[in-house]
Amino acid sequence: MTCANTTPTVLVCARTQEVAVLTIEFSAGDVARIRFALSCLWEAMSAFHVVQGPDGHTALLPWIRRNGPAMRAMLGEGSLLAGLIPSGPRYTPDFLTPPSFTLNPDIREELTRVLATPHEQVRAEIELLTVPRTPAVQAMYDDPDAGLRRFAREMTLLWDTFLAPEWPRMKAVLDAEVFHRARRFTEEGAEGLLNGLHEWIGWRDETLSVAREWCLSADIAAGSGVLLVPAVFVWPAVRTVASGVNPQIAYPPRGVATLWEAPHEAPDALAAVLGRTRAQLLVELDAPASTTELAKRVGVSAAGVSQHLKVLRDAGLVTPHRAGHKVLNLRTAAADTLLAAVPG
Repeated sequence: MTCANTTPTVLVCARTQEVAVLTIEFSAGDVARIRFALSCLWEAMSAFHVVQGPDGHTALLPWIRRNGPAMRAMLGEGSLLAGLIPSGPRYTPDFLTPPSFTLNPDIREELTRVLATPHEQVRAEIELLTVPRTPAVQAMYDDPDAGLRRFAREMTLLWDTFLAPEWPRMKAVLDAEVFHRARRFTEEGAEGLLNGLHEWIGWRDETLSVAREWCLSADIAAGSGVLLVPAVFVWPAVRTVASGVNPQIAYPPRGVATLWEAPHEAPDALAAVLGRTRAQLLVELDAPASTTELAKRVGVSAAGVSQHLKVLRDAGLVTPHRAGHKVLNLRTAAADTLLAAVPG
């Protein structure tokens, strides 16, 4: 079931009505079945959720303030989404976020899978909702086929209006997150990867534990593996789908807080050493970016930015990372240390 944590929770071994720990027992072969995926539906569902209740989502507030009023006006109280995605740490149906197995998701392809949801699953999961059914949800229960089509229309409207314009920057952060975690997995194995994902996720004795609230599913036996889904709008929670053969853990990626911050000027002391443009490029790389994106931000030609980036790469301050057809520039740990040491 899709569940959310919105406040830190003490890990416990017993399941209660308010606090639970999902545990997934891993066999030797399960480690090979740890996969990463990105999902437009996870982002869209979570974005609607945080607009319903923005408290506690401080890193997302610039986006919420800019888009929340229009989203509530467009998809407000009478919408199907409002009935299926209640505010707070409550259950939302699993069929809203079917497993994604790609790092290049497409909202319409994901919605095609939602439209194929068996009608008995739709009804069974609506029955698990912990809030009263709205008229739109009851209509979906009575006619799942029409309800699924309405859900697809509303979700497409939400995505095209509020998230598609943000997707390139979000995707850059998500691609960098997958790259970072894959490298950590290579260097430190499953323990280093899973223990570093989030403070509410723990790995010990071949068992993965996830603290959640308001969850109804049983623990998952060995053989299931796990699908890890970094999602910007999950921040700061961890959300899960524990039913089916592909358990999912959606968690916030690194760098969410930088997505909607106002740009910062490079410190004068750093600019005196590196030059103003190179120093500003390092500041802009709080979030991974392509050469073209950086050129727009700093007001220098793409060719000029490429030359500066080569100097920064040679100095060990920037590293390239290919994400599909794009090459993203990432700031290295050495550059982070340098920026932290320079007075603002």
